[in-house]
Amino acid sequence: MEHVIIIRYAEIHLKGKNRGYFERVFVANMEKSLRGIRHEIRRLSGRYLVENFNSSDVDKIVKKLSKVFGVHSLSVGFKVNSDMDEIFAAASEVSDDEGSFKVETHRADKTFALKSPEISARIGGRLLDANKRLKVDVHSPDFIINIDVRENGKTLVFNKFIGCADGMPVGTAGKGLLLLSGGIDSPVAGHMIAKRGMKIDCLHFHSYPYTNMQARQKVNDLAKILAEYNCGIKLSVISVKEIQEEIHKNCNGAYMVTLLRRFMMRLAERLSKHDGDQCIITGESLGQVASQTIEGMTSSNSVVESLPVLRPLCGFDKNEIIERSRQIGAYDISIRPYEDCCTVFLPDYPIIKPKLADVLAEEAKLDVDRLLNEAYSTLEVCEF
Repeated sequence: MEHVIIIRYAEIHLKGKNRGYFERVFVANMEKSLRGIRHEIRRLSGRYLVENFNSSDVDKIVKKLSKVFGVHSLSVGFKVNSDMDEIFAAASEVSDDEGSFKVETHRADKTFALKSPEISARIGGRLLDANKRLKVDVHSPDFIINIDVRENGKTLVFNKFIGCADGMPVGTAGKGLLLLSGGIDSPVAGHMIAKRGMKIDCLHFHSYPYTNMQARQKVNDLAKILAEYNCGIKLSVISVKEIQEEIHKNCNGAYMVTLLRRFMMRLAERLSKHDGDQCIITGESLGQVASQTIEGMTSSNSVVESLPVLRPLCGFDKNEIIERSRQIGAYDISIRPYEDCCTVFLPDYPIIKPKLADVLAEEAKLDVDRLLNEAYSTLEVCEF
């Protein structure tokens, strides 16, 4: 009887002739997530098994694999020979000590002597004989014992399905640059895009010393959360302090956020081209704040010359975003009371529907190229 973890993948089975490529990336990502933990991953008829691990590492392995995009569900159980005595022994191991149960059998190996209902009935009967505190309830059981008779002469026995991240393997849909603030929205946006198979890098803008180092640590911690889903992550950091000071000194204060967003998008595109990112990703949600009106988005988009800008949260309301933030484990970090650069020199009444001609008139008061070059020269990079 061998202790195993059974992995079922999500959309990969729909990929037809390209399925092999997606599976190779999928396995590589699982291996990365389990780096440093003794294990082996083997393919078994449309699913994967984690084998040869220490039983003390089960919870750690499950936690890590549950965050690998492409994994639909996991089960912890046993692999035995397709023999009724061995199947019963494994069923006894995964059975609760008392309560109601049912046995469900899937027989992929049609040469096995007993059919699925017969296997379920015999194993269920033996469990009842062995433990008088158990009873059968095929409609609403307290737990289910699952028996999966495979074609290779082996049978998998387990009792729970653990829901996982779903989605597509990270790295199968290109690479993008996420503008990561310290707030609730941008980590959720990054998570959603990574779930569709895109590898993400992160870019954070800061205004130290107007913002403190706790704000920077907050962003580092959010990047670490995303790294668990993204098979590691690169975080780039750029100071926009001088840009904000120049806008504050020379321009109409109502345009502070609008102008700053345009500088951010230019810097993001420059970094993307350097690092091979194929798009820019933001956490903007239509109408959520003054800079996230369609006019504001049009203004910031107009400076991006060659890359698409993805806004996966555009149609979400705040409660939906908060719920997703909680689900991925980012919310408690995002609400730490340390503010990001967008709060520096924040006007009392920011422009809500900026006209592009007016924005360009305000921007003409600045030495845009000099400010961009000086900001880009502050670039720092760290990896998690």
